[in-house]
Amino acid sequence: MTDKDILEIFKSEGGQNQAFNLIVREYSQRLYWHLRELVFSHEDADDLLQNTFMKAWSALPKFRAESGLYTWLYRIATNEAFTFLKKERFNNKFSLTSYETKLANRIAADPYFRGDTIQMLLQHEVAKLPDRQRAIFSMRYFQEMEYAKIAEILDSNPDAVKASYSLAYKKIEKNLKEFGKF
Repeated sequence: MTDKDILEIFKSEGGQNQAFNLIVREYSQRLYWHLRELVFSHEDADDLLQNTFMKAWSALPKFRAESGLYTWLYRIATNEAFTFLKKERFNNKFSLTSYETKLANRIAADPYFRGDTIQMLLQHEVAKLPDRQRAIFSMRYFQEMEYAKIAEILDSNPDAVKASYSLAYKKIEKNLKEFGKF
């Protein structure tokens, strides 16, 4: 079913719940993993996914379809993650452990993480990136999104996204080379 079909159901008499259930079914898994790559915690990603769908539910009647549902939902989810990370960073302001170290430690403590040592090192390096750069890197590297789609989600331009990805990639590559793992 296409986004257009789902939106038609939503606009039909009594179709709101059915359409929203279709949206949740279609996009939950992708949005969850997107959020998980940004916050590194199953519980936090799950909470942010709920918040994303609550915001989408309340805003869906005003959705103008200038972008695809997918892009719109990703934008909401990414903004939710950025807001969450900003609060987390503020709450960690007076801690002796850096926020980036705490993020990286979440990976090691995560019972759902199934990666090997190389994957763990990669995730630690990704965790050290600034939030926006981490989002760009994750969308491009892990989700294999095109620069134009990432730019649309982040309300940026493809050249800026490409430059940010390149910088992130080089930082990660440099640090992994220092570990002798790249």
